[in-house]
Amino acid sequence: MEQPEVLDGLTTTSASGIDAPAGADAVVPQACPTCGTIPGAGKVMPAANGAAASPAYVYAIGHIEPRFPRISVEKEFAQALGRDKTAGLTDRGALQAALSKPENRYLVRQLCWVMTIEGLETYILVPRDPVDLSLLVEALRPTPQPWDLDCVIGVQGPIAPPEMCNGLMVPIVVFDQVYSFDRDSLIKAIPKPEKTTAKEFAPAAEELFDRIMQMADNAGATDANRALNYLALRYPRIYEAVAEAFGRNESLSAVDVSPSPLSGTRKVVDVVFAFTHRSTDVVSKLSVRVDVTDEFPFLVTKLSPYYDR
Repeated sequence: MEQPEVLDGLTTTSASGIDAPAGADAVVPQACPTCGTIPGAGKVMPAANGAAASPAYVYAIGHIEPRFPRISVEKEFAQALGRDKTAGLTDRGALQAALSKPENRYLVRQLCWVMTIEGLETYILVPRDPVDLSLLVEALRPTPQPWDLDCVIGVQGPIAPPEMCNGLMVPIVVFDQVYSFDRDSLIKAIPKPEKTTAKEFAPAAEELFDRIMQMADNAGATDANRALNYLALRYPRIYEAVAEAFGRNESLSAVDVSPSPLSGTRKVVDVVFAFTHRSTDVVSKLSVRVDVTDEFPFLVTKLSPYYDR
Protein backbone atom coordinates (compact mmCIF):
# COMPACT_ATOMS: atom_id res chain seq x y z
CA MET A 1 0.00 0.00 0.00
CA GLU A 2 1.22 3.48 -0.85
CA GLN A 3 2.11 5.81 1.97
CA PRO A 4 -0.27 8.64 2.93
CA GLU A 5 0.38 12.03 1.42
CA VAL A 6 0.48 15.13 3.61
CA LEU A 7 -1.80 17.80 2.16
CA ASP A 8 -1.31 21.14 3.90
CA GLY A 9 -1.72 19.58 7.32
CA LEU A 10 -4.36 17.06 6.20
CA THR A 11 -3.53 13.43 5.57
CA THR A 12 -5.03 11.75 2.53
CA THR A 13 -4.39 8.11 1.76
CA SER A 14 -3.64 7.32 -1.85
CA ALA A 15 -5.94 4.96 -3.71
CA SER A 16 -4.85 1.35 -3.53
CA GLY A 17 -6.13 -2.16 -3.34
CA ILE A 18 -9.67 -1.88 -4.73
CA ASP A 19 -9.92 -2.98 -8.30
CA ALA A 20 -12.82 -3.60 -10.66
CA PRO A 21 -12.50 -6.80 -12.70
CA ALA A 22 -13.86 -6.66 -16.20
CA GLY A 23 -17.53 -7.46 -16.35
CA ALA A 24 -18.24 -6.49 -12.73
CA ASP A 25 -21.81 -5.33 -12.17
CA ALA A 26 -20.94 -1.96 -10.64
CA VAL A 27 -23.69 0.37 -9.54
CA VAL A 28 -22.59 3.34 -11.63
CA PRO A 29 -24.20 5.36 -14.43
CA GLN A 30 -23.99 3.78 -17.88
CA ALA A 31 -20.56 4.63 -19.25
CA CYS A 32 -19.45 4.99 -22.83
CA PRO A 33 -18.20 1.54 -23.96
CA THR A 34 -15.29 3.05 -25.90
CA CYS A 35 -14.10 5.93 -23.74
CA GLY A 36 -15.30 4.80 -20.28
CA THR A 37 -16.67 8.22 -19.34
CA ILE A 38 -20.08 9.11 -17.97
CA PRO A 39 -22.19 11.13 -20.42
CA GLY A 40 -22.49 14.77 -19.42
CA ALA A 41 -19.85 14.59 -16.67
CA GLY A 42 -16.76 16.74 -17.15
CA LYS A 43 -17.55 17.46 -20.80
CA VAL A 44 -18.15 20.82 -22.41
CA MET A 45 -21.85 20.84 -23.30
CA PRO A 46 -23.47 23.24 -25.77
CA ALA A 47 -25.47 26.04 -24.16
CA ALA A 48 -28.85 27.27 -25.34
CA ASN A 49 -27.32 30.11 -27.38
CA GLY A 50 -24.93 27.77 -29.16
CA ALA A 51 -21.91 28.72 -27.04
CA ALA A 52 -19.95 26.14 -25.09
CA ALA A 53 -20.87 25.84 -21.41
CA SER A 54 -18.19 25.09 -18.83
CA PRO A 55 -18.26 21.83 -16.85
CA ALA A 56 -19.88 22.07 -13.42
CA TYR A 57 -17.09 21.49 -10.92
CA VAL A 58 -17.61 20.55 -7.28
CA TYR A 59 -15.41 21.23 -4.25
CA ALA A 60 -17.65 20.05 -1.43
CA ILE A 61 -17.21 19.36 2.28
CA GLY A 62 -19.61 17.01 4.05
CA HIS A 63 -20.04 13.40 5.08
CA ILE A 64 -19.80 10.26 2.92
CA GLU A 65 -22.19 7.40 3.66
CA PRO A 66 -22.76 4.04 1.92
CA ARG A 67 -26.31 3.04 0.98
CA PHE A 68 -27.87 -0.18 -0.26
CA PRO A 69 -29.34 0.46 -3.72
CA ARG A 70 -31.49 -2.70 -3.67
CA ILE A 71 -32.68 -5.17 -1.06
CA SER A 72 -30.73 -7.95 -2.77
CA VAL A 73 -27.46 -6.08 -2.10
CA GLU A 74 -28.47 -5.59 1.54
CA LYS A 75 -29.18 -9.32 1.94
CA GLU A 76 -25.88 -10.23 0.28
CA PHE A 77 -24.04 -7.92 2.65
CA ALA A 78 -25.81 -9.50 5.64
CA GLN A 79 -24.59 -12.93 4.51
CA ALA A 80 -21.04 -11.66 4.11
CA LEU A 81 -21.21 -10.04 7.54
CA GLY A 82 -22.39 -13.31 9.07
CA ARG A 83 -19.18 -14.98 7.96
CA ASP A 84 -17.01 -12.40 9.77
CA LYS A 85 -16.02 -12.15 13.40
CA THR A 86 -17.89 -9.03 14.49
CA ALA A 87 -18.32 -9.60 18.23
CA GLY A 88 -17.75 -6.38 20.14
CA LEU A 89 -18.00 -4.15 17.06
CA THR A 90 -20.61 -1.46 16.56
CA ASP A 91 -22.78 -1.65 13.44
CA ARG A 92 -20.65 1.01 11.78
CA GLY A 93 -17.46 -0.73 12.86
CA ALA A 94 -18.67 -4.04 11.43
CA LEU A 95 -19.59 -2.32 8.16
CA GLN A 96 -16.18 -0.69 7.85
CA ALA A 97 -14.35 -3.90 8.72
CA ALA A 98 -16.33 -5.94 6.21
CA LEU A 99 -15.89 -3.52 3.31
CA SER A 100 -12.14 -3.28 3.98
CA LYS A 101 -11.62 -7.00 3.32
CA PRO A 102 -10.38 -7.97 -0.18
CA GLU A 103 -12.92 -10.77 -0.49
CA ASN A 104 -15.74 -8.23 -0.09
CA ARG A 105 -14.59 -5.84 -2.78
CA TYR A 106 -17.55 -6.81 -4.94
CA LEU A 107 -19.84 -5.33 -2.28
CA VAL A 108 -17.99 -2.00 -2.41
CA ARG A 109 -18.80 -1.81 -6.12
CA GLN A 110 -22.45 -2.66 -5.52
CA LEU A 111 -23.11 0.03 -2.90
CA CYS A 112 -24.11 3.58 -3.75
CA TRP A 113 -22.13 6.28 -1.96
CA VAL A 114 -23.96 9.41 -0.86
CA MET A 115 -22.52 12.72 0.28
CA THR A 116 -24.60 14.63 2.79
CA ILE A 117 -24.00 18.33 3.53
CA GLU A 118 -25.58 19.89 6.62
CA GLY A 119 -27.66 16.74 6.98
CA LEU A 120 -29.10 16.87 3.44
CA GLU A 121 -28.44 14.20 0.80
CA THR A 122 -26.62 16.25 -1.83
CA TYR A 123 -24.63 14.05 -4.22
CA ILE A 124 -24.13 10.45 -5.28
CA LEU A 125 -20.41 9.80 -5.68
CA VAL A 126 -18.86 7.82 -8.52
CA PRO A 127 -15.07 7.48 -9.00
CA ARG A 128 -13.62 8.48 -12.35
CA ASP A 129 -11.15 5.62 -11.88
CA PRO A 130 -12.60 2.42 -10.29
CA VAL A 131 -9.40 2.06 -8.26
CA ASP A 132 -10.50 5.12 -6.29
CA LEU A 133 -13.35 3.16 -4.71
CA SER A 134 -10.80 2.55 -1.96
CA LEU A 135 -11.01 6.24 -1.04
CA LEU A 136 -14.70 5.82 -0.26
CA VAL A 137 -14.02 2.84 2.00
CA GLU A 138 -11.28 4.78 3.80
CA ALA A 139 -13.76 7.63 4.39
CA LEU A 140 -15.76 5.33 6.71
CA ARG A 141 -14.90 5.66 10.39
CA PRO A 142 -15.54 2.76 12.78
CA THR A 143 -16.77 5.29 15.35
CA PRO A 144 -17.97 8.38 13.43
CA GLN A 145 -18.15 11.73 15.18
CA PRO A 146 -20.10 14.89 14.23
CA TRP A 147 -16.86 16.76 13.51
CA ASP A 148 -15.61 14.13 11.01
CA LEU A 149 -15.61 15.63 7.50
CA ASP A 150 -14.90 14.54 3.94
CA CYS A 151 -13.83 16.71 1.02
CA VAL A 152 -14.83 15.70 -2.51
CA ILE A 153 -13.36 17.30 -5.64
CA GLY A 154 -14.87 16.37 -8.97
CA VAL A 155 -17.30 17.14 -11.77
CA GLN A 156 -21.07 17.30 -11.43
CA GLY A 157 -23.00 15.12 -13.83
CA PRO A 158 -26.70 14.48 -14.40
CA ILE A 159 -29.38 13.67 -11.83
CA ALA A 160 -29.17 10.02 -10.77
CA PRO A 161 -31.91 7.72 -12.09
CA PRO A 162 -34.26 6.30 -9.41
CA GLU A 163 -32.89 2.78 -9.75
CA MET A 164 -29.32 3.83 -9.03
CA CYS A 165 -29.71 4.43 -5.29
CA ASN A 166 -33.07 3.15 -4.07
CA GLY A 167 -35.04 6.10 -5.44
CA LEU A 168 -32.64 8.87 -4.37
CA MET A 169 -32.52 11.44 -7.19
CA VAL A 170 -29.67 13.90 -6.60
CA PRO A 171 -26.79 14.98 -8.88
CA ILE A 172 -24.03 12.49 -9.59
CA VAL A 173 -20.48 13.71 -8.89
CA VAL A 174 -17.64 11.98 -10.70
CA PHE A 175 -14.79 12.57 -8.27
CA ASP A 176 -11.05 12.75 -8.79
CA GLN A 177 -10.06 13.26 -5.16
CA VAL A 178 -11.50 12.44 -1.76
CA TYR A 179 -9.78 13.10 1.53
CA SER A 180 -11.08 12.82 5.05
CA PHE A 181 -10.25 14.71 8.23
CA ASP A 182 -11.79 15.98 11.43
CA ARG A 183 -12.20 19.62 12.34
CA ASP A 184 -9.97 19.47 15.42
CA SER A 185 -7.06 18.00 13.46
CA LEU A 186 -7.47 20.67 10.81
CA ILE A 187 -7.38 23.46 13.39
CA LYS A 188 -4.35 21.98 15.16
CA ALA A 189 -2.47 21.72 11.86
CA ILE A 190 -2.81 25.45 11.13
CA PRO A 191 0.30 27.45 12.11
CA LYS A 192 -0.72 30.05 14.70
CA PRO A 193 0.53 33.66 14.65
CA GLU A 194 3.60 34.35 16.77
CA LYS A 195 1.81 36.78 19.09
CA THR A 196 -1.26 34.57 19.56
CA THR A 197 -1.47 31.69 22.02
CA ALA A 198 -2.99 28.36 21.06
CA LYS A 199 -5.79 29.00 23.55
CA GLU A 200 -6.70 32.23 21.74
CA PHE A 201 -6.14 30.94 18.21
CA ALA A 202 -8.25 27.77 18.29
CA PRO A 203 -11.63 29.48 18.99
CA ALA A 204 -10.97 32.05 16.26
CA ALA A 205 -10.11 29.39 13.69
CA GLU A 206 -13.11 27.27 14.68
CA GLU A 207 -15.47 30.24 14.34
CA LEU A 208 -14.26 31.06 10.83
CA PHE A 209 -14.37 27.44 9.66
CA ASP A 210 -17.88 26.94 11.05
CA ARG A 211 -19.10 30.15 9.43
CA ILE A 212 -17.84 29.04 6.02
CA MET A 213 -19.44 25.62 6.43
CA GLN A 214 -22.78 27.13 7.50
CA MET A 215 -23.03 29.76 4.79
CA ALA A 216 -26.33 29.40 2.92
CA ASP A 217 -26.48 26.64 0.32
CA ASN A 218 -22.77 25.79 0.49
CA ALA A 219 -22.91 22.63 -1.59
CA GLY A 220 -19.49 23.36 -3.07
CA ALA A 221 -20.91 23.75 -6.59
CA THR A 222 -20.82 27.53 -7.20
CA ASP A 223 -17.65 29.50 -7.87
CA ALA A 224 -18.10 31.32 -4.55
CA ASN A 225 -18.54 28.17 -2.49
CA ARG A 226 -15.69 26.37 -4.21
CA ALA A 227 -13.38 29.30 -3.49
CA LEU A 228 -14.44 29.43 0.17
CA ASN A 229 -14.06 25.69 0.70
CA TYR A 230 -10.67 25.72 -0.98
CA LEU A 231 -9.47 28.54 1.28
CA ALA A 232 -10.89 26.85 4.39
CA LEU A 233 -8.83 23.73 3.73
CA ARG A 234 -5.74 24.98 1.94
CA TYR A 235 -4.96 28.56 2.99
CA PRO A 236 -4.16 28.90 6.73
CA ARG A 237 -3.49 32.65 6.48
CA ILE A 238 -7.21 33.44 6.68
CA TYR A 239 -7.36 31.85 10.15
CA GLU A 240 -4.37 33.87 11.29
CA ALA A 241 -6.04 37.07 10.04
CA VAL A 242 -9.20 36.36 12.02
CA ALA A 243 -7.23 35.62 15.19
CA GLU A 244 -5.24 38.84 14.75
CA ALA A 245 -8.49 40.80 14.27
CA PHE A 246 -9.94 39.40 17.48
CA GLY A 247 -6.76 40.51 19.21
CA ARG A 248 -7.42 44.07 17.96
CA ASN A 249 -10.95 43.92 19.43
CA GLU A 250 -12.53 43.50 15.99
CA SER A 251 -15.38 41.21 14.94
CA LEU A 252 -15.57 39.22 11.72
CA SER A 253 -18.63 41.02 10.34
CA ALA A 254 -18.84 39.62 6.79
CA VAL A 255 -17.35 37.23 4.26
CA ASP A 256 -18.22 38.15 0.67
CA VAL A 257 -17.27 36.63 -2.67
CA SER A 258 -17.53 38.51 -5.97
CA PRO A 259 -16.07 38.22 -9.48
CA SER A 260 -12.70 39.92 -9.67
CA PRO A 261 -12.37 42.91 -12.03
CA LEU A 262 -9.14 41.28 -13.21
CA SER A 263 -11.02 38.27 -14.63
CA GLY A 264 -10.37 37.85 -18.32
CA THR A 265 -10.37 34.51 -20.07
CA ARG A 266 -10.21 32.84 -16.64
CA LYS A 267 -12.71 32.98 -13.76
CA VAL A 268 -11.18 34.73 -10.76
CA VAL A 269 -13.07 35.71 -7.63
CA ASP A 270 -12.28 38.09 -4.78
CA VAL A 271 -12.97 36.71 -1.30
CA VAL A 272 -13.33 39.69 1.05
CA PHE A 273 -13.21 39.44 4.85
CA ALA A 274 -14.69 42.46 6.67
CA PHE A 275 -13.78 43.26 10.28
CA THR A 276 -15.62 45.79 12.46
CA HIS A 277 -14.03 47.33 15.54
CA ARG A 278 -16.22 46.61 18.55
CA SER A 279 -15.75 50.08 20.08
CA THR A 280 -15.45 52.45 17.11
CA ASP A 281 -17.42 50.56 14.41
CA VAL A 282 -14.60 51.25 11.96
CA VAL A 283 -14.56 48.61 9.21
CA SER A 284 -11.38 47.21 7.69
CA LYS A 285 -11.21 44.63 4.93
CA LEU A 286 -8.79 41.99 3.65
CA SER A 287 -9.14 40.10 0.37
CA VAL A 288 -7.62 37.16 -1.42
CA ARG A 289 -8.03 36.20 -5.08
CA VAL A 290 -8.79 32.62 -6.13
CA ASP A 291 -8.87 31.18 -9.65
CA VAL A 292 -11.88 28.84 -9.99
CA THR A 293 -11.74 28.27 -13.75
CA ASP A 294 -10.88 24.59 -13.57
CA GLU A 295 -11.60 21.65 -11.29
CA PHE A 296 -8.83 22.51 -8.84
CA PRO A 297 -8.95 26.12 -7.53
CA PHE A 298 -5.69 27.90 -6.78
CA LEU A 299 -4.47 31.11 -5.18
CA VAL A 300 -3.87 34.13 -7.45
CA THR A 301 -2.93 36.74 -4.84
CA LYS A 302 -2.33 36.38 -1.13
CA LEU A 303 -4.38 38.03 1.60
CA SER A 304 -3.93 41.80 1.46
CA PRO A 305 -5.81 45.01 2.39
CA TYR A 306 -8.96 45.63 0.37
CA TYR A 307 -10.49 49.01 -0.44
CA ASP A 308 -14.01 49.51 -1.79
CA ARG A 309 -14.09 50.88 -5.31
